[in-house]
Amino acid sequence: MIPTDLPDRLCAVEGVVAVALGGSRARGEQRPDSDWDLGLYYRGELDLPALRAVAATVADTAVALTAPGGWGPWVDGGGWLRIGGVAVDWIYRDLDRVHSAWADCRAGRYEVGVQAGHPLGFYSSAYVGEVAMCQVLADPTGQLTALKEQARDYPPALADALVAGGWEAGFLLAGAAKAAAGGDSGYVAGCLFRAVGVLAQVLHARAGRWLINEKGMIAAAGRLPGAPPRFAQRAQALLGGVGRSPAELAATINAARELVTEVVG
Repeated sequence: MIPTDLPDRLCAVEGVVAVALGGSRARGEQRPDSDWDLGLYYRGELDLPALRAVAATVADTAVALTAPGGWGPWVDGGGWLRIGGVAVDWIYRDLDRVHSAWADCRAGRYEVGVQAGHPLGFYSSAYVGEVAMCQVLADPTGQLTALKEQARDYPPALADALVAGGWEAGFLLAGAAKAAAGGDSGYVAGCLFRAVGVLAQVLHARAGRWLINEKGMIAAAGRLPGAPPRFAQRAQALLGGVGRSPAELAATINAARELVTEVVG
């Protein structure tokens, strides 16, 4: 459990606008061993020395906080802390960039960027989904709360764009079929993972639900209205038994084609 006064102390640091609880704990889907994910929404320059000083007063051991950008172009930066023996992650989010992503979502635009820890790629719409599903812990100026209220309704233009992007799943399987003839299990496995991820995006978009990362995306997609029968079980079976021989790989790809047809036609 995080100290009750920590969110307010973080908001007192220059640059920090709001603090939110994210991840599985914000959604009520956590396991006993789940981390606490704190989103530190900032504008302008962050006072890193002051932020590190706050960390030093609550963390069990010394912690290294990155500057913005320290974890890559999309996750931004932060630090991994242990507070009272519990893992608490501080994750930076540039609120101006989040607002820009929100404008793109409403216009039916999104970007998929390369980011460590995101094998499907980081979908820019995830920035807004994080806000929509977070629990605001401290927000002195009300800026994050206002954006959360706006993001409550999933933008139809974004849904249309993500559904239209479903064509990629079939394209991936066409490429996988060529590699299967040579027994290239690695390439086929990569294509299958991305194809399933694209289908998960399509299903979430159709249902007007935010999808913010790959963890749990298959199970979540399978629970959505409009998902094909046994979507989660079938998708997991594809990824859990890709095969090695050309014949095995071809059979897996054929099963994947059935799933793609049922989702995107």
